[in-house]
Amino acid sequence: MSWFRNLSKLSSLKKLPNITSSRNTHPFPLTLLSPHHHHFTTTASSINHVGGGLEPTKPHEKPRVVVLGTGWAGCRLMKGLDPEIYDIVCVSPRNHMVFTPLLASTCVGTLEFRSVAEPVSRIQPAISREPGSYFFLANCIGVDTHNHVVQCETVTEGTQTLDPWKFTVSYDKLVIALGAQPTTFGIHGVHEHAIFLREVYHAQEIRRKLLLNLMLSDVPGISEEEKQRLLHCVVVGGGPTGVEFSGELSDFIMRDVRQRYSHVKDYIHVTLIEANEILSSFDDRLRRYATKQLTKSGVRLVRGIVKDVGDEKIILNDGTEVPYGLLVWSTGVGPSPLIRSLDLPKSPGGRIGIDEWLRVPSIEDVFAIGDCSGYVESTGKPILPALAQVAERQGKYLANLLNKIGKANGGRANSVSDIDIGDPFVYKHLGSMATIGSYKALVDLRHSKEEKGLSLAGFISWFIWRSAYLTRVISWRNRFYVAINWATTLVFGRDISRI
Repeated sequence: MSWFRNLSKLSSLKKLPNITSSRNTHPFPLTLLSPHHHHFTTTASSINHVGGGLEPTKPHEKPRVVVLGTGWAGCRLMKGLDPEIYDIVCVSPRNHMVFTPLLASTCVGTLEFRSVAEPVSRIQPAISREPGSYFFLANCIGVDTHNHVVQCETVTEGTQTLDPWKFTVSYDKLVIALGAQPTTFGIHGVHEHAIFLREVYHAQEIRRKLLLNLMLSDVPGISEEEKQRLLHCVVVGGGPTGVEFSGELSDFIMRDVRQRYSHVKDYIHVTLIEANEILSSFDDRLRRYATKQLTKSGVRLVRGIVKDVGDEKIILNDGTEVPYGLLVWSTGVGPSPLIRSLDLPKSPGGRIGIDEWLRVPSIEDVFAIGDCSGYVESTGKPILPALAQVAERQGKYLANLLNKIGKANGGRANSVSDIDIGDPFVYKHLGSMATIGSYKALVDLRHSKEEKGLSLAGFISWFIWRSAYLTRVISWRNRFYVAINWATTLVFGRDISRI
């Protein structure tokens, strides 16, 4: 039978050129052409890496909702959309949602990274099952509202990957939920030397940097001055994210570093820099409690404004130089360059302007939710804070609104004019929570600082904080992960492996 095996090999070699040439004739990657490639058109050769995309929907097809972004707002929207009414297409540079309230815990090993990441396909299974629904790992680079088209560019990583691929997606309804980006106030060196804390890869970078500095500081011959710099962790920004990270870091130092890095335990410390008061959204009593507990945990609080950021030190406005080994930047968020560049109405501050029904005024079939949106001045409403609870509730409201529109045969482009869309969106603040380390937290369940209501601080608040967030984690799978991680950390301590 050897002659038969040789013949098989020869025939397979003859087929290889045909396979290769057929690949080159497709300007779209195979992942975009299969399994329902009849929805796509191509307009240019693969040499240009510019091609067609999803055509406008046909009368016999379901209308298409295109969602830009996989944050709190976009994912809650997709979860609530009815796949029997709409085809759902999501475009985002990440294929998961990050449960941001627990992100700081992953930096020091209290939780594993996958415990705070929920795949989009689990949030809305139709994206991976329905023939007209897709997820594209890409960035939005422009919106043509006149022709109902979104311009996209694929995400690439590293020097060995393919060049970015440009394509278009036609929509019947477009929801912009692109979030916001960290604000740097134009301070030199922030992007080059500081680490933000908004994505899983940010937490991974912080963890690797922290553990690297711990191990480097233990090497023989390192000077006292350099050892102190390497082990100085500076957090800029006294909001909930900065305070929670400082609390987690102080816990890590007190309960793990001082036991396992005995040679450097007296050198590592944390400094929190804030221009005004920390946790400004909480009342004075809770702020004083947080200040006292953070100081007791070894966090040094400094009031000042960062003027310049170097690779090994930052300079404050009074000329003080602060050496650091790890710099985490958490000073709030603002509109991204893409949001500012879109030719859409804007709210004060540069966000996309919306009306009371989360529609972009004077632009047909376009909605905006989450941190990238804000009420236009004509509504007379204040800009809502950039909070997860705001984004989540906007996503839930808009999903119900779009389902109602679809059931009334208004899902097609330019077909909503005669449909009663119901009551406008109303936001009511449910309260704020923040952990400050050492099994203590703040819980303020009042609608505002001026109103009466429940506000607690201490161990009971910490228990409420953990219980509340455990129930808010998206899936039962991740709830199980988080509970197991917390139990493992309590019994065995944090994992300090640098992987």
